[in-house]
Parts: sequence; C-alpha cells; structure tokens
Amino acid sequence: MPTTKTKTRVRPRKPAPRKPVVWNLRLYVAGQTPKSIRAFANLKVLCEEHLKGRYKIEVIDLRENPQLARGDQIVAIPTLVRKLPPPVRTIIGDLSNNMRLLVGLDLRKVD
Repeated sequence: MPTTKTKTRVRPRKPAPRKPVVWNLRLYVAGQTPKSIRAFANLKVLCEEHLKGRYKIEVIDLRENPQLARGDQIVAIPTLVRKLPPPVRTIIGDLSNNMRLLVGLDLRKVD
C-alpha cells in the first residue's frame, strides 16, 4: 500500500520586535541659573519633538555633586552629554541653537 506524505508548511518566523533605543542624556548645571534653566527648557522641547517617549534626561547639579564632573570631563556649564546611544557626544552651552543641537546629538546630518 502506498504511503502518503503530508506536507507541513513552515511559516517564516517573524523577527522579534526591536525595542526602541532610549536616549540617555545628562545635563550638567551649577544651580538654577538663567542659562541652566534655558538649557533644560531647550533640551526638553527638542526631545519632545524628535525623541518623544524615547529619552531620559538626568540633570546633575555640580554645586551639590562636584565630584561627578570628573567622570564626563566637564569643563564648562551647562554641558549636555549623550551617554546612549553610543558614541558619547558632548555639547556645551544653553542649547539654544537648534541646528547645532540636532547635529551635535546626531539627530540630523550636516547639509
């Protein structure tokens, strides 16, 4: 008696959904100076516009924790350090120049 073979379909596996990269940003300030407040506000606006739901901002006040400046080699304030995604990027100033900030964070290429 002939045997019948049943064909089984092999479904291609769907790739696992990629978890979006969370941007880890550190803003170094020295107290609540107008420049520091402006830097935080400018950064928050940019993140909400370009990284909504995918960013974490850590504000480090060097008046309270001056030893933390050494780890990221902070020489001026306010300074923004992008820890993730790599590579580490550093931007100094009040972050008011949006184009410079976008290029510095590698969110936009230089035209």
